[in-house]
Amino acid sequence: MRFTKDHEWLTEEEIATVGITSFAADALGDVVFVELPEVGTVVSAGDPAGEIESTKSVSEVYAPADGEIVEVNQAVVDDPALINSDPYGKGWLYRLRISGTPVTLSDVEYEALIAGETS
Repeated sequence: MRFTKDHEWLTEEEIATVGITSFAADALGDVVFVELPEVGTVVSAGDPAGEIESTKSVSEVYAPADGEIVEVNQAVVDDPALINSDPYGKGWLYRLRISGTPVTLSDVEYEALIAGETS
């Protein structure tokens, strides 16, 4: 698993599963609404690729790499609380067929990033 500076995670596969990190889910608070891109949408790394609304705020989800959305998680649209309860499992957001090299962080690099944000 790799991470982005915008608090998304993705699996290291040609078709990557993408979600937000537990750090981001905790910071958002209770998630009440999720809007995801349509299947077939082509995104570039850093582009908005969805929106998450919580009791605290509304946040955009950014594409971690260039690619095409090949699947969205309807379960998380139907039950947004899955993002809070299982962000790395049932709370995934979409699957992306990667067409470029993602700019990501290792788990150690990501931990250092969030340590800097919380200090």
